[in-house]
Amino acid sequence: MVIDPLSDMFTRIKNAQTAGLAVAVIPHSKFKMEVAKALLKRNFIKEVNRRGKKNKKFIEVTLSYGEKNKPGITDIKRVSKPSMRVYIPANEIKPVRQGYGAMIISTPKGILTDREAKKENIGGEVLCKIW
Repeated sequence: MVIDPLSDMFTRIKNAQTAGLAVAVIPHSKFKMEVAKALLKRNFIKEVNRRGKKNKKFIEVTLSYGEKNKPGITDIKRVSKPSMRVYIPANEIKPVRQGYGAMIISTPKGILTDREAKKENIGGEVLCKIW
């Protein structure tokens, strides 16, 4: 049993990237699918697909690599945890790693990246920082 499914997702992606795999397989949930789509918008991953049927669904995340097989994701840090939620207002959203990284934020308008949340002028729960 997984206590924090989002941390499990990030760990699976980091481990697959470290091992040089092309695809990371993650158990499906709508929430994790939206987070994966947010990663796709910022080009940290190549592709996201839902596979399987009924209760055997999973998410296939195709990882991206740059020149000389450099991983598209250097690191993912979980900010808000089940034991300690971290919220941020829109006016305090700052670029991650001088704009090379991203923050994934759960807002009332759905899962957004830091740039989208800043443009919409909406804050929320900071799920992770990625670069």
